[in-house]
Amino acid sequence: MEKSVFLPETQEKELESKIIVALERISEAFRVLLWNESKEFGLSPIQIQILIFINFHAEKLCKVSYLAEEFSLTKATISDSIKVLLQKNLIEKIVDEQDTRSYSIRLTQEGKTTSQKLSLFANTLKKPLNTLSEAHKKDLWNSLVVMIQSLQQANIISLQRMCLNCQNYQEEDNKHFCKLLGQELTQEALRIDCPEHQAIE
Repeated sequence: MEKSVFLPETQEKELESKIIVALERISEAFRVLLWNESKEFGLSPIQIQILIFINFHAEKLCKVSYLAEEFSLTKATISDSIKVLLQKNLIEKIVDEQDTRSYSIRLTQEGKTTSQKLSLFANTLKKPLNTLSEAHKKDLWNSLVVMIQSLQQANIISLQRMCLNCQNYQEEDNKHFCKLLGQELTQEALRIDCPEHQAIE
């Protein structure tokens, strides 16, 4: 019978289990930071995440269906959050002239101000990272990119706008190349949220 990674005896024997538990502790830090913002601004964590996403992404991605995929939630759940944000005058709907049933979401001026403040919630996590050497940070980044790609390929997390699953990405002889930019990329230059991302069809 398979044993849980949370079992201390399993962690003693498997480094993989220790890593998973460590990642769970880090995700807990995000939850705590989000809940702190939630209490201060009177918004739920997902409403905060939606505001931040809209603030930093193109309007074509700011639709209920895309947001549902982005956050691995149902359209109904996203729609409920959208209603609250509309009531608070933080967002507005932009109706598609070609299809009046379809709309994208844009921040109001008040929404932009609020989102800018909210988007700083994770900056406190930079402090422990700044204690790492550049070599350690690069190793950590490389490992995270591989793990995110693997989780996405296993359909555990939604489609990521990352270099490794982009039409413009090419790898030869362990070298990364972006056809859109027309240049080789270092491992550290790889992105996991690229504005020019084009999903592989």
